[in-house]
Amino acid sequence: MIKFHPSEQHLVLYAAGELSPAMLMMVGTHVDMCAHCQSHVQDIEEQMASKLFGDNEQLARRASFDEQQMLQAIFNSQVPADSVPIAANDSLYLEGQRFALPPTLARNHHHIGEWSRLPGKLWRAPVRVGGEEMLNFIYMAEHASLPEHTHKGNEATLVVNGVFNDEHNEYRDGDFMLLDGNHKHSPATQNEDCLTIAALEGPLHFTTGLSRLLNPFSSLFFK
Repeated sequence: MIKFHPSEQHLVLYAAGELSPAMLMMVGTHVDMCAHCQSHVQDIEEQMASKLFGDNEQLARRASFDEQQMLQAIFNSQVPADSVPIAANDSLYLEGQRFALPPTLARNHHHIGEWSRLPGKLWRAPVRVGGEEMLNFIYMAEHASLPEHTHKGNEATLVVNGVFNDEHNEYRDGDFMLLDGNHKHSPATQNEDCLTIAALEGPLHFTTGLSRLLNPFSSLFFK
């Protein structure tokens, strides 16, 4: 069961198409995976349509025959997300494993760059979405970990497949987290690997031990 969701504000901005490219992909992927948020976004869209267009029946009475046909076509054009065709290449492959991609990511598969290996049983693949934010797939093998760090700006993380934990909670498929510079945590995996996608406004800032020596170079690994 998904325990962590985008905020109400993020869902409203998603429905209105007013998020940054990176956050639009992040929230859209969560909505792909979360029946609760799918229903909530549909309600938000219906409320927006009602405010913008008013009552459909009243509009139809005021419209000419041709206008009625046009309105009907618009209102009937909404297709459930699970019936929208996705790209043929709907999977990621790494270390001999296949990871199925939710529809939003599958449709943007051509934006995914090459995998590179990082210290600590981690791999990274950048996702080119435009804008100033950095969007990356981060794969953590079993028994992988990141030293304690905070963030220069906000960091949104979505679990695509698997499970990881930090000092605060355990996170599984579909869970969405938003952290800022006031949060410190040490993500780690136990007996399962984990594939996440993360949007960062700035590089990580390591806070303990020798890992602090990596701070001048963190943007080289997480960019």
